Amino acid sequence: MRTPPSGAPERRTPPNSAAARENRAGLAFVSPTFLVVLVVVILPILWTVLLAFQDAKLVDIQENGLFGRWTLDNFGQVFGSPGFWSSLGTTLVYTVGATAGSVVLGLIAALALRKPFRGRGLLRAAMLLPYVAPVVAVAFVWEIALSPQYGFVNEWGRTLFGWDDPIAFLSTRSYEVAVFGVHFDIPLALLTVIAFEAWRYFPFAFLFMLARLQAVPDSLEEAALVDGATPTQRFRHIMLPQLMPVIALLCVLRFIMTFNKFDDVYLLTGGGSGTDVVAVRVYDFLTSRFDVGAASAQALVLAVVLMVLLGVYFKFFARKVQEESA
Repeated sequence: MRTPPSGAPERRTPPNSAAARENRAGLAFVSPTFLVVLVVVILPILWTVLLAFQDAKLVDIQENGLFGRWTLDNFGQVFGSPGFWSSLGTTLVYTVGATAGSVVLGLIAALALRKPFRGRGLLRAAMLLPYVAPVVAVAFVWEIALSPQYGFVNEWGRTLFGWDDPIAFLSTRSYEVAVFGVHFDIPLALLTVIAFEAWRYFPFAFLFMLARLQAVPDSLEEAALVDGATPTQRFRHIMLPQLMPVIALLCVLRFIMTFNKFDDVYLLTGGGSGTDVVAVRVYDFLTSRFDVGAASAQALVLAVVLMVLLGVYFKFFARKVQEESA
């Protein structure tokens, strides 16, 4: 073994560069978050996909291995079950209506509370109450308020509008109304659930749009006011273009959240009276049939439909929204 001659400088390992140290520090910070996402999100999704292609019942779920009894019958049960396509249509109507309602209410609230006045802070805080309150509590309040026996909504209807009979808002699938002598039926329970969803989640849109409105320079609106622009023109040509990116983002987020919504609908109607959304059907497949495989297949179909709809949006509408707001 050769030894370096005396007086020769020893070879030293070059010190770690700043970039390498920063990379290790970044990995150390990201690793806990990645592990949480892996355990809480990624692994359950992969397990659901595997179960969707297996003959898995709740009673023997522990005996199913990672690669159990493969089958495509679960998807046949999903697509062949009565009411699947109607529930998908109900889900789309519910999602679009609730998304549009929450965004419109949030926009109205943001426009009303963007200027300072006495008590504005208290009113802004009160606007957040539907969003931060427990869903069980607010659903119970709506059930009591809309009750045909002792709800104050029917009492006010009889007193102020002359209703002959109380209306069961949450248990009436179809209700006949007359407008200018024309009679037609409306899906009352579904519209009530949509109204509840829009009311509960409009503070989410309110916070986003209020923050964006407060970032708009006052000079723009002052210049339009000097030029004689009406309030409608100022909103159309100044504020709305500033809000379009935020509105587009809110529509996408609320569409995703509402399309998978289960608890609000189930607490109000249990999925009955024409409010049978797909998320409730997934729960029914699991609890009434104890069929984990079919429930997983239904959830997978729901996810695929959502991805297709979002793909259509980003393909044909997202770029147009960005161009109009630029």
